[in-house]
Amino acid sequence: MDPISAVSEELAEIEGQINDIFRALSNGFQKLEKIKDSSRQSRQLEELTDKMRDCKSLIKDFDKEVKSLESGNDANTNRMLNDRRQSMVKELNSYVALKKKYSSNLASNNKRVDLFDGPGEEHMEENVLLASNMSNQELMDKGNSMMDDTDQAIERGKKIVQETINVGTDTSAALKAQTDQMSRVVNELDSIHFSLKKASKLVKEIGRQVATDKCIMAFLFLIVIGVIAIIIVKIVNPNNKDIRDIPGLAPPAMNRRLLWIHY
Repeated sequence: MDPISAVSEELAEIEGQINDIFRALSNGFQKLEKIKDSSRQSRQLEELTDKMRDCKSLIKDFDKEVKSLESGNDANTNRMLNDRRQSMVKELNSYVALKKKYSSNLASNNKRVDLFDGPGEEHMEENVLLASNMSNQELMDKGNSMMDDTDQAIERGKKIVQETINVGTDTSAALKAQTDQMSRVVNELDSIHFSLKKASKLVKEIGRQVATDKCIMAFLFLIVIGVIAIIIVKIVNPNNKDIRDIPGLAPPAMNRRLLWIHY
Protein backbone atom coordinates (compact mmCIF):
# COMPACT_ATOMS: atom_id res chain seq x y z
CA MET A 1 0.00 0.00 0.00
CA ASP A 2 1.25 3.46 -0.88
CA PRO A 3 2.56 5.24 2.28
CA ILE A 4 0.66 8.41 1.43
CA SER A 5 -2.58 6.43 1.00
CA ALA A 6 -2.04 5.05 4.49
CA VAL A 7 -1.89 8.60 5.84
CA SER A 8 -4.83 10.14 3.93
CA GLU A 9 -6.89 9.13 0.93
CA GLU A 10 -7.31 12.79 -0.01
CA LEU A 11 -3.52 13.28 -0.08
CA ALA A 12 -3.17 10.21 -2.28
CA GLU A 13 -5.81 11.55 -4.68
CA ILE A 14 -4.06 14.94 -4.95
CA GLU A 15 -0.70 13.21 -5.53
CA GLY A 16 -2.22 11.13 -8.32
CA GLN A 17 -3.54 14.25 -10.08
CA ILE A 18 -0.13 15.93 -9.79
CA ASN A 19 1.64 12.87 -11.23
CA ASP A 20 -0.80 12.87 -14.17
CA ILE A 21 0.05 16.51 -14.90
CA PHE A 22 3.80 15.81 -14.68
CA ARG A 23 3.43 13.02 -17.26
CA ALA A 24 1.44 15.36 -19.52
CA LEU A 25 4.13 18.07 -19.17
CA SER A 26 6.91 15.62 -20.03
CA ASN A 27 5.08 14.44 -23.15
CA GLY A 28 4.19 18.03 -24.07
CA PHE A 29 7.79 19.28 -23.99
CA GLN A 30 8.95 16.26 -26.00
CA LYS A 31 6.31 17.12 -28.59
CA LEU A 32 7.40 20.79 -28.52
CA GLU A 33 10.93 19.86 -29.61
CA LYS A 34 9.54 18.37 -32.82
CA ILE A 35 7.37 21.40 -33.72
CA LYS A 36 9.01 23.82 -36.16
CA ASP A 37 6.16 26.29 -36.77
CA SER A 38 6.34 29.24 -34.35
CA SER A 39 2.57 29.68 -34.06
CA ARG A 40 2.10 26.02 -33.12
CA GLN A 41 4.96 26.32 -30.64
CA SER A 42 3.20 29.30 -29.01
CA ARG A 43 -0.07 27.39 -28.68
CA GLN A 44 1.75 24.39 -27.22
CA LEU A 45 3.53 26.62 -24.69
CA GLU A 46 0.20 28.15 -23.64
CA GLU A 47 -1.28 24.70 -23.02
CA LEU A 48 1.76 23.65 -20.99
CA THR A 49 1.58 26.89 -18.99
CA ASP A 50 -2.05 26.16 -18.06
CA LYS A 51 -1.07 22.68 -16.90
CA MET A 52 1.74 24.10 -14.77
CA ARG A 53 -0.70 26.57 -13.22
CA ASP A 54 -3.06 23.71 -12.33
CA CYS A 55 -0.15 21.74 -10.90
CA LYS A 56 0.88 24.67 -8.70
CA SER A 57 -2.65 24.91 -7.30
CA LEU A 58 -2.71 21.16 -6.52
CA ILE A 59 0.67 21.38 -4.75
CA LYS A 60 -0.77 24.16 -2.58
CA ASP A 61 -3.72 21.91 -1.71
CA PHE A 62 -1.29 19.09 -0.90
CA ASP A 63 0.74 21.38 1.39
CA LYS A 64 -2.38 22.62 3.23
CA GLU A 65 -3.64 19.07 3.76
CA VAL A 66 -0.21 18.02 5.10
CA LYS A 67 -0.22 20.92 7.57
CA SER A 68 -3.74 20.05 8.73
CA LEU A 69 -2.66 16.45 9.45
CA GLU A 70 0.75 17.35 10.91
CA SER A 71 -0.34 17.30 14.56
CA GLY A 72 -1.76 13.78 14.28
CA ASN A 73 1.26 12.21 12.51
CA ASP A 74 4.58 11.05 13.88
CA ALA A 75 7.90 12.68 12.98
CA ASN A 76 8.82 10.13 10.29
CA THR A 77 5.48 10.52 8.52
CA ASN A 78 5.73 14.32 8.54
CA ARG A 79 9.29 14.11 7.17
CA MET A 80 8.15 11.77 4.39
CA LEU A 81 5.27 14.08 3.41
CA ASN A 82 7.51 17.18 3.42
CA ASP A 83 10.12 15.41 1.28
CA ARG A 84 7.42 14.42 -1.20
CA ARG A 85 6.13 18.01 -1.37
CA GLN A 86 9.67 19.36 -1.98
CA SER A 87 10.25 16.85 -4.76
CA MET A 88 6.98 17.97 -6.41
CA VAL A 89 8.08 21.63 -6.21
CA LYS A 90 11.50 20.82 -7.70
CA GLU A 91 9.96 18.89 -10.57
CA LEU A 92 7.51 21.72 -11.30
CA ASN A 93 10.36 24.27 -11.22
CA SER A 94 12.28 22.21 -13.76
CA TYR A 95 9.32 22.41 -16.17
CA VAL A 96 9.00 26.16 -15.49
CA ALA A 97 12.67 26.59 -16.45
CA LEU A 98 12.06 24.62 -19.66
CA LYS A 99 9.07 26.82 -20.47
CA LYS A 100 11.18 30.00 -19.98
CA LYS A 101 13.90 28.57 -22.23
CA TYR A 102 11.51 27.77 -25.08
CA SER A 103 9.73 31.13 -24.67
CA SER A 104 13.06 32.98 -24.92
CA ASN A 105 14.08 31.04 -28.01
CA LEU A 106 10.71 31.65 -29.62
CA ALA A 107 10.92 35.40 -28.95
CA SER A 108 14.43 35.68 -30.37
CA ASN A 109 13.46 33.78 -33.51
CA ASN A 110 10.43 36.01 -34.12
CA LYS A 111 12.30 39.28 -33.55
CA ARG A 112 13.21 40.89 -36.82
CA VAL A 113 14.32 44.53 -36.55
CA ASP A 114 15.95 46.60 -39.28
CA LEU A 115 18.36 48.99 -37.59
CA PHE A 116 19.40 50.94 -40.66
CA ASP A 117 17.54 51.92 -43.79
CA GLY A 118 19.90 53.73 -46.17
CA PRO A 119 18.74 55.90 -49.09
CA GLY A 120 18.42 54.42 -52.56
CA GLU A 121 20.91 55.10 -55.32
CA GLU A 122 18.39 57.07 -57.44
CA HIS A 123 17.63 59.42 -54.54
CA MET A 124 21.36 60.02 -53.96
CA GLU A 125 21.91 60.86 -57.65
CA GLU A 126 19.05 63.40 -57.54
CA ASN A 127 20.63 65.13 -54.52
CA VAL A 128 24.01 65.30 -56.30
CA LEU A 129 22.45 66.89 -59.43
CA LEU A 130 20.49 69.39 -57.29
CA ALA A 131 23.60 70.37 -55.31
CA SER A 132 25.63 70.96 -58.53
CA ASN A 133 23.11 73.58 -59.69
CA MET A 134 23.24 75.57 -56.38
CA SER A 135 25.69 78.34 -55.30
CA ASN A 136 27.87 78.10 -52.23
CA GLN A 137 25.59 80.39 -50.19
CA GLU A 138 22.55 78.42 -51.17
CA LEU A 139 24.32 75.22 -50.24
CA MET A 140 25.23 76.67 -46.83
CA ASP A 141 21.70 77.87 -46.23
CA LYS A 142 20.30 74.52 -47.27
CA GLY A 143 22.77 72.73 -45.01
CA ASN A 144 21.91 74.97 -42.03
CA SER A 145 18.20 74.37 -42.64
CA MET A 146 18.73 70.64 -42.76
CA MET A 147 20.77 70.79 -39.55
CA ASP A 148 18.03 72.78 -37.83
CA ASP A 149 15.46 70.22 -38.97
CA THR A 150 17.71 67.45 -37.70
CA ASP A 151 18.14 69.17 -34.32
CA GLN A 152 14.38 69.59 -33.98
CA ALA A 153 13.83 65.96 -34.93
CA ILE A 154 16.38 64.90 -32.30
CA GLU A 155 14.63 66.98 -29.64
CA ARG A 156 11.29 65.51 -30.59
CA GLY A 157 12.84 62.04 -30.41
CA LYS A 158 14.23 62.79 -26.94
CA LYS A 159 10.81 63.92 -25.73
CA ILE A 160 9.18 60.82 -27.17
CA VAL A 161 11.78 58.60 -25.50
CA GLN A 162 11.30 60.35 -22.15
CA GLU A 163 7.52 60.08 -22.42
CA THR A 164 7.87 56.43 -23.32
CA ILE A 165 10.10 55.85 -20.29
CA ASN A 166 7.58 57.61 -18.02
CA VAL A 167 4.69 55.62 -19.45
CA GLY A 168 6.69 52.42 -19.09
CA THR A 169 7.48 53.22 -15.45
CA ASP A 170 3.84 53.98 -14.66
CA THR A 171 2.71 50.85 -16.50
CA SER A 172 5.26 48.72 -14.66
CA ALA A 173 4.09 50.06 -11.29
CA ALA A 174 0.44 49.48 -12.22
CA LEU A 175 1.18 45.96 -13.45
CA LYS A 176 3.09 45.16 -10.25
CA ALA A 177 0.17 46.39 -8.13
CA GLN A 178 -2.30 44.37 -10.20
CA THR A 179 -0.06 41.29 -10.01
CA ASP A 180 0.15 41.58 -6.22
CA GLN A 181 -3.62 42.00 -6.02
CA MET A 182 -4.22 38.99 -8.28
CA SER A 183 -1.80 36.93 -6.19
CA ARG A 184 -3.73 37.82 -3.04
CA VAL A 185 -7.02 36.95 -4.74
CA VAL A 186 -5.63 33.58 -5.90
CA ASN A 187 -4.40 32.79 -2.38
CA GLU A 188 -7.78 33.72 -0.92
CA LEU A 189 -9.56 31.55 -3.49
CA ASP A 190 -7.26 28.65 -2.64
CA SER A 191 -8.07 29.08 1.06
CA ILE A 192 -11.80 29.22 0.32
CA HIS A 193 -11.57 26.11 -1.86
CA PHE A 194 -9.73 24.23 0.88
CA SER A 195 -12.24 25.37 3.53
CA LEU A 196 -15.13 24.21 1.34
CA LYS A 197 -13.56 20.76 1.06
CA LYS A 198 -13.21 20.57 4.84
CA ALA A 199 -16.78 21.80 5.37
CA SER A 200 -18.14 19.24 2.90
CA LYS A 201 -16.34 16.42 4.73
CA LEU A 202 -17.66 17.69 8.10
CA VAL A 203 -21.23 17.87 6.77
CA LYS A 204 -21.00 14.26 5.58
CA GLU A 205 -19.78 13.13 9.01
CA ILE A 206 -22.59 15.05 10.75
CA GLY A 207 -25.11 13.48 8.35
CA ARG A 208 -23.90 9.99 9.24
CA GLN A 209 -24.11 10.77 12.97
CA VAL A 210 -27.65 12.18 12.60
CA ALA A 211 -28.75 9.07 10.69
CA THR A 212 -27.34 6.84 13.45
CA ASP A 213 -29.05 8.91 16.16
CA LYS A 214 -32.37 8.67 14.31
CA CYS A 215 -32.10 4.87 14.15
CA ILE A 216 -31.39 4.69 17.90
CA MET A 217 -34.31 7.02 18.71
CA ALA A 218 -36.65 4.97 16.52
CA PHE A 219 -35.56 1.76 18.26
CA LEU A 220 -36.10 3.31 21.71
CA PHE A 221 -39.50 4.61 20.61
CA LEU A 222 -40.54 1.10 19.54
CA ILE A 223 -39.39 -0.30 22.90
CA VAL A 224 -41.39 2.33 24.82
CA ILE A 225 -44.49 1.66 22.69
CA GLY A 226 -44.09 -2.06 23.34
CA VAL A 227 -43.82 -1.56 27.12
CA ILE A 228 -46.88 0.72 27.14
CA ALA A 229 -48.84 -1.85 25.11
CA ILE A 230 -47.94 -4.62 27.58
CA ILE A 231 -48.98 -2.45 30.53
CA ILE A 232 -52.33 -1.64 28.91
CA VAL A 233 -53.01 -5.32 28.13
CA LYS A 234 -52.15 -6.35 31.72
CA ILE A 235 -54.50 -3.69 33.10
CA VAL A 236 -57.38 -4.58 30.76
CA ASN A 237 -56.96 -8.36 30.99
CA PRO A 238 -55.03 -9.15 34.21
CA ASN A 239 -55.83 -12.91 34.01
CA ASN A 240 -53.97 -13.32 30.73
CA LYS A 241 -51.16 -15.74 31.57
CA ASP A 242 -49.56 -15.50 28.12
CA ILE A 243 -48.04 -12.14 29.06
CA ARG A 244 -45.50 -12.16 31.86
CA ASP A 245 -45.40 -9.44 34.43
CA ILE A 246 -42.85 -6.71 33.82
CA PRO A 247 -40.20 -6.72 36.55
CA GLY A 248 -40.61 -3.76 38.87
CA LEU A 249 -44.35 -3.24 38.20
CA ALA A 250 -46.88 -3.93 41.00
CA PRO A 251 -49.79 -6.35 40.31
CA PRO A 252 -53.15 -4.81 39.42
CA ALA A 253 -55.31 -3.35 42.21
CA MET A 254 -57.96 -6.15 41.95
CA ASN A 255 -55.38 -8.82 42.70
CA ARG A 256 -54.20 -6.88 45.77
CA ARG A 257 -57.76 -6.73 47.16
CA LEU A 258 -58.19 -10.48 46.66
CA LEU A 259 -55.00 -11.13 48.56
CA TRP A 260 -56.19 -9.01 51.54
CA ILE A 261 -59.57 -10.85 51.65
CA HIS A 262 -57.82 -14.22 51.56
CA TYR A 263 -55.76 -13.32 54.57
